[in-house]
Amino acid sequence: MAGNNAPIYSKVGNVQWASGAITAANTTIDLTSGTSYLVFTADATNGGYLPRIRFRSLGTNVATVARVWITNATGPGVGANAILWDEITLPATTVSQTGALTVQELPLGFALDPGYKIYVTLGTAVAAGYHATIPGGKY
Repeated sequence: MAGNNAPIYSKVGNVQWASGAITAANTTIDLTSGTSYLVFTADATNGGYLPRIRFRSLGTNVATVARVWITNATGPGVGANAILWDEITLPATTVSQTGALTVQELPLGFALDPGYKIYVTLGTAVAAGYHATIPGGKY
């Protein structure tokens, strides 16, 4: 049972991120192979809410595209378990000690079924990598 439902709000915060830097390329069109990065797992009982995903460059990177995938509780590896939700261009970045690197945010704005997961892949490999963070909530 959800924590509240009229209107529904997250019961508690649930910030999650990929473990380590996201650097490797994965050009599969169905998430059945290649490197993918788990960014968020919804609560196993009540699911969760995802307002956005935030990409922060960790230094000097070439331009690439980040693809955001939704998978059922089984996860990637079987094409029927994953769907490409959206993608966002991540511009080339150069590390600087006098200016901030830009942050890219992709709006999500949806509830995620119990146990479902969000994975991220990159279109091209990058050197320094990215952190991907979802400041979500649990129902």
